[in-house]
Amino acid sequence: MTKLNPFVKNLKIINKSINSLLERNLNKLKFDNLRILASNNKFILTFVALFLLFISYILLPAFYNQADISKELKGKLLTKFNLNFIFNQNLDYNFFPRPHFIINKSSIVKNQKKISKINRIKIYVSLDNLFSTKNVDITEVILEDANFELDNKNKNFFIKLLDNNFLNTNLKIKESNVFFKNIENEVLFINKINNLNYTYDSNELNNVLYSENELFNIPYSLKIIKYEDEKKLYSKLNLNFAKLQIKNIHNFDDRVKSGMTTFLFNKEKSYINYKLNNNYFEFDFYDELDQPKFLYNGKLNFKPFYSFFEGTSEEINFSYFFGSNSVITELLKTEILNNNNINFNLNINSNKIQNNSNFTNLQLKSKIQEGLIDVDETKIEWKNNINAKLINTLIHVKNGKLTLEGRSVLNISNSKKIYQYLLTPKNFRKNIKKIDFSFSYIFDEKMLILQDIMIDGKFNKKVNERLNNIYLRDYDLQNKIYFKNLMNDAIKAYAG
Repeated sequence: MTKLNPFVKNLKIINKSINSLLERNLNKLKFDNLRILASNNKFILTFVALFLLFISYILLPAFYNQADISKELKGKLLTKFNLNFIFNQNLDYNFFPRPHFIINKSSIVKNQKKISKINRIKIYVSLDNLFSTKNVDITEVILEDANFELDNKNKNFFIKLLDNNFLNTNLKIKESNVFFKNIENEVLFINKINNLNYTYDSNELNNVLYSENELFNIPYSLKIIKYEDEKKLYSKLNLNFAKLQIKNIHNFDDRVKSGMTTFLFNKEKSYINYKLNNNYFEFDFYDELDQPKFLYNGKLNFKPFYSFFEGTSEEINFSYFFGSNSVITELLKTEILNNNNINFNLNINSNKIQNNSNFTNLQLKSKIQEGLIDVDETKIEWKNNINAKLINTLIHVKNGKLTLEGRSVLNISNSKKIYQYLLTPKNFRKNIKKIDFSFSYIFDEKMLILQDIMIDGKFNKKVNERLNNIYLRDYDLQNKIYFKNLMNDAIKAYAG
């Protein structure tokens, strides 16, 4: 419908007259005059006529030639979003609540490769000019129930969409999935998009991407702003379930990319400065800009792939790493790290343990290799009287529960000091040099199961029965009382 017939020309003139008439007189109406107007037959007839003309006007797109409007919409979508949509000519048109076209079973093609299958597209158009297909103006596009397939070559697909003009047009994606694949075309993970919006922010004077998603059943929200003039990309990630917010400013102009990330966890801030190129990722992690209490650094090498993370800290909070609701614990539960392609080493030294002054000089060592996660050779001291070391360990999901299994060796330098701390009766105080045992720690239940306890190389059945299951309380005082009673009970059994 590219040419205007006489009827349409007249209808266009009438529409302009109606708009002019309404602008001049509508604001002059008073509430007291409405009753008089309602009883006036001419007014009713005029209102009905205007209403019918308006309905006729917004129904015009229903009479468009399907081939013409299909071609026009594809062209405008390509111009606005740089997206090549493929869909048939069977378009449905609805005018409620706003004029829009509905397209079923379509796809997006990028570089001659289909990257998305879309179950439904809604294309909303402006009311300003519906007399011709060429004058149709797209105001909003909604993709529903779409599946995107991305890989290393097009991984920045959603970020590159920010380069388009969203000043007068919004793009939304709802109830969709993003499949990230490797070189062998295997699915690495699936990101569920609940609601994603591309809009123009008049305050930032830039395009903004805001998305609500789920990854491994973990909900998160993401906001991204691209400052093209400054060559910087701002992002904010919210993990509400973990009370964690991550802000990042990324400089993408240089060959070696750089940036700064701010972590806000339970109102505590920490920072990461990093560098990135095609071969590696390096970073420094600290809690304060001046005189940091901890400082970590690490490197991820991509070719070949390996990584390490090491650092020192005056005091470490174990709840950050292995608390029942920590990000690392939740990540371990997903088993995403049990991947044969991941090679990772972690070394952290700390003088003190937060909320537990009895433990000092921690040397935490962990690695991920050939799909297995362990903390072998981790060492810690207890009141300078016991040196503990973990060996043959494994962190894995067992019976649906995150579990640390392994063996521990305790070398005791001064058993008298230990008995004094435990307030053990003197007649039970035997000299002990070494204790080793197998253990299983269930994170969510805070339960420690001890087995095969050997004291100075000898097995004692009574001691093993008393120290089989240990439950850690929520409060430090409760743990101290419980621990002392439990140890004294086992010592009495050992002493006979």
